[in-house]
Amino acid sequence: MGLFTSAKAVPECIMPEPGAFPVILSPYAVYAIALMAIPATFWFIAYLIPQLFMAFRPVPDLKKKYDAQWALVTGGGSGIGKALCFKLASQGLNVVVVSLDDDFLKTTVKELQAEYPDLEFRPVGVTFSPGVDYMKAIKAKTKDIDVQLVFNNAGFIVTGFLDQAPIGKLLANVECNATASVNVTHHFVKILVEKKLKGCIVFTSSVAGFIPTPFAAMYASTKAFVSQFACSLHIEVQNLGIDVCAVHPSPVASNFYDNVDHKIELMEAAQKSAVPPQKLPNDIFRSVGVCALRDLGSMAWGTRMGTFFLPYNFFTEMFTTAAPYLPDYKQHNKARV
Repeated sequence: MGLFTSAKAVPECIMPEPGAFPVILSPYAVYAIALMAIPATFWFIAYLIPQLFMAFRPVPDLKKKYDAQWALVTGGGSGIGKALCFKLASQGLNVVVVSLDDDFLKTTVKELQAEYPDLEFRPVGVTFSPGVDYMKAIKAKTKDIDVQLVFNNAGFIVTGFLDQAPIGKLLANVECNATASVNVTHHFVKILVEKKLKGCIVFTSSVAGFIPTPFAAMYASTKAFVSQFACSLHIEVQNLGIDVCAVHPSPVASNFYDNVDHKIELMEAAQKSAVPPQKLPNDIFRSVGVCALRDLGSMAWGTRMGTFFLPYNFFTEMFTTAAPYLPDYKQHNKARV
């Protein structure tokens, strides 16, 4: 043997501090943790980058983008719809204002005409209810013009337990929030495709559409439908130059909650952070042509990021377990006893 022997690496033993417990992670455990982190990291990157891009991009001029003259807004008499009408008019677009035939519609049209005297505004007073031929009035007011921008914004909410609400009101909720948007969208998309015109279809949806929403089951269901409808249609027509997207606003300070049958504590709390409807049109316009779905505001962002990792059934069962202890559940459940 030689004078020198090959030295082999001797594992170093590091003694833990007194009272501390050594943490030993197997290489396999490290690999497993890394693999589980990859999907979450990818989700956050894929979600946040488009959101940040849309938050800071310039507000597009939709009149120039689509070479359009006319837009149509449902629910245009008040709230978000009214704010959209004024924003569209500020870009030089004539607007068909579809809403309930009430004083809100009359006032909004008068205000638009006073502020933009060189533009044309056509009011369409209709009710989106089962059995009402509201499309007849909409078609009559738009038969001589090309409506290239459609904002499906009309909607209302029915609160309380499903069994406590009249079935007629629930079906009217479906008609207004979902079925009417299908009818309106089908009519104008068909014309855009036939005439080879560019345009956009925008839906006002809600964060309620991607979480279980007790005490407003019909509202949440219709919003889930609207978001899914927007995504599917987005794929069908974007290559034709027709952009489709659905936006999920955080609470908005409007008359949306004024006439609910049952006050909901969670909803009342959310309304404390509500923003004026005039804050939304710029963000909605920034979404057009860039995405299929857009969450707007801190509540929408927080709800999405706070629940994305929960399997929907698991989330629902968690909610089911906790629900009987919620003040809203206890209050409305008294009528069942």
